[in-house]
Amino acid sequence: MSQKDAHRTWRIGVAGLGTVGGGLLGFLEVRPQYAPAGGRAVVTGVSARSRSRPRTVDISNLAWFDDPVALAQSPDIDIFVELVGGSDGPAKAAVEAALQAGKAVVTANKALIAEHGAELAALAEAKGVPLLFEAAVMGGVPAVKTVREALVGEDIRSLSGILNGTCNYILTEMESAGSAFADVLAEAQRLGYAEADPTMDVGGFDAAHKITILAALAFGGAPNYAAAEVEGIAAVDLLDIRLAGDLGYRVKLIASAERAGEGARVRVRPFLVRKDHPIAQANGALNALFIEGERIGRIFLQGPGAGAGPTAAAVAADIADVMTGAVRPVFQGPAAGLSPCAPSAGSAAAGRAYIRVMVRDEPGVLAAVSEELAEAGVSIESFLQKPPGEAPGVPIVMTTHAVAEAVLEAAVARIGRLPSVLEPPRLLHIAGI
Repeated sequence: MSQKDAHRTWRIGVAGLGTVGGGLLGFLEVRPQYAPAGGRAVVTGVSARSRSRPRTVDISNLAWFDDPVALAQSPDIDIFVELVGGSDGPAKAAVEAALQAGKAVVTANKALIAEHGAELAALAEAKGVPLLFEAAVMGGVPAVKTVREALVGEDIRSLSGILNGTCNYILTEMESAGSAFADVLAEAQRLGYAEADPTMDVGGFDAAHKITILAALAFGGAPNYAAAEVEGIAAVDLLDIRLAGDLGYRVKLIASAERAGEGARVRVRPFLVRKDHPIAQANGALNALFIEGERIGRIFLQGPGAGAGPTAAAVAADIADVMTGAVRPVFQGPAAGLSPCAPSAGSAAAGRAYIRVMVRDEPGVLAAVSEELAEAGVSIESFLQKPPGEAPGVPIVMTTHAVAEAVLEAAVARIGRLPSVLEPPRLLHIAGI
């Protein structure tokens, strides 16, 4: 970094003035000089869907752009901050325009990086400018910097954690209040924890975008969102939360990435996690992440995964990196040489599982279920049978020893065909963390 740059004023253009954008403007207004090497960061231009919408910060003295692409191309900004959101449309067009114009880009857009990260990285590297996205994963928790920078010399085996605060809040409330999914979701929407259309969150897609990014950084590949296996929480039943609790577990939506052959397997699904595990104790809207490496063992990160303050702080940290002249690949190597993260052919997933079967209260049912599992090659670790209640049928719960997932799914299908089984069995995986 030159002596001149150490004292320069960096002109920031911000596209998107929602919760995070407003938080960033407020932060830079009171702390324009915060980068370690000096210099000032001053917002000079903004863009949003509505100019007249009430805001907590005054934008009357800032240049206004109806089109974020025009802001990205403006000769009056040095760093373009994209907080619009969405994997395509205005967000992608504006980021591409800024990179083409030779401007550094900072974004909090996990969908954009997860789905188009490789091509955007190639463009940034061709133009010789930074593309930074710390705020795209875990809000104010420095997950991206930890994996990309602090652990760059480590051989990471796996990453697993809670990367969506909305789902974590819903599952926490279902357990603590004893309320059904639909009721807790409606309350979360009323409180502003969930969007009017909650599909990205409760469907697991938001968490999948985030773990896709972390997997690319951890395993030296390119983001490959299309290869992620995604299951959300809409089908999580209150009965399973209660029964899992009886067995000493808590249900959490876990995003994970682990080495699979020469590649990596990326998954998001509800898991049973031991109650004494730190991830099981991360409740409410908190995010949490376990990183396991060959030399470091395990590292645990936890903190707020969203909100104006935490996410704006992560954006500001990336701006500071630009100001201090930090130079490194967007991912872990030149974009042209990165292969998409995906499991190698023949690398089968395996693990322990929870199976809940609703059956008629009649003799021989337990033996029939056990026989089907044994013939399919699934070994039972424990049984839990609840007494008959008001609902039709009796729940039988089994936990299994580790088994290939394909074998497990075939066994559950066999159980579902038994005449004494009243509804499709419920299968939940048990986290190995």
